[in-house]
Amino acid sequence: MIADDEAVLTQKQRMLAGLPYHTDDPELVAEFTAAHRQARAYNLIDPGDRDAQNAALEELLGSIGEGCEVRADVRLELGYNIHLGARVFINFNPTLLDIAEIRIGNDTQIGPNVNLLTPTHPTDPAQRLAKWEAAKPITLGRNVWLGGNVTVLPGVSIGDDTTVGAGSVVTRSLPPRVVAVGNPARIVKVLPPNDPAD
Repeated sequence: MIADDEAVLTQKQRMLAGLPYHTDDPELVAEFTAAHRQARAYNLIDPGDRDAQNAALEELLGSIGEGCEVRADVRLELGYNIHLGARVFINFNPTLLDIAEIRIGNDTQIGPNVNLLTPTHPTDPAQRLAKWEAAKPITLGRNVWLGGNVTVLPGVSIGDDTTVGAGSVVTRSLPPRVVAVGNPARIVKVLPPNDPAD
């Protein structure tokens, strides 16, 4: 059921507040379509033209630090909910479903075919048929490394300096300075504390 104060919100306001919203709302469909077109245009930019790529990313994303590289083909939902720190590297074919915010810290490296998935769908079949959806944010800390084909699920945070092995599915948040692998991803190594000289 929807509370009275929630009923007055637009579907976009509900989405941004993390509440269930209708995926076929015309305002949101228009935003999704515009972002998909921008992403497609980005994917067609000559990979040697870094200035054009950077300008397109600045227009497409919510924020981007200096020295980032995002390789095509990029797939996303809205763009403005994606925030990249400085010197982030994202390899080929990322899928960034940014219904909720995706925040990626400085110096993080993301392998090819990685999925960062913020949307959640109801397990109740009637709610799914009625086109309800919600989302939970994803946060990657500083100097995180996600291997190729990693999938990060809604609401997950990954701490600074953590590595996630290729093909892993991250269903729960991970602390800083660990190595995690598998489906679901499990911690297999804890790294020693930072050297004070770091």
